[in-house]
Amino acid sequence: MQMTARDVMTPCRHALTPEQTVADAVRVFRKASEDEGRKVFGMVVTDAADRLIGMLSMYDILLFIRPKHIHVWGTMDDIDISGLVDAACQQAGAVRVGDIMSTDLISVTPDTHLMLLLDLMINKHVRRIPVLEDDHILGIVYISDLFYHLLDKLTA
Repeated sequence: MQMTARDVMTPCRHALTPEQTVADAVRVFRKASEDEGRKVFGMVVTDAADRLIGMLSMYDILLFIRPKHIHVWGTMDDIDISGLVDAACQQAGAVRVGDIMSTDLISVTPDTHLMLLLDLMINKHVRRIPVLEDDHILGIVYISDLFYHLLDKLTA
């Protein structure tokens, strides 16, 4: 029996829009985490027609919060960083999702073989891949779900 993305994907119940703020997105991440019973670290971004236009992950948010040229400041104990975290978070909260989301996306169909999924995730260093059928988002394959699915096969 061929194992495919359909076998390990999680249905896509939550999505962001590019107009939402990062603060709004964090609230949606929390709600999605409650609804799914596990931490959600990335989410699809859709347009008005519910087409996939981007992904927003915790990495995108953290990358935005981190000062871009922090490495030229020296070590953290060389500088006064009091208030830096609060200021960065306050500024980031008002930024629009569309300004920091990832748009160079990889997607698969529900019939994509698990080994191809595994290869894509490893080679492209991605932790989640949207599953699309006729431009409609069916779900997301998380690398953790793929891992545990394969573990079950290893221990069966």
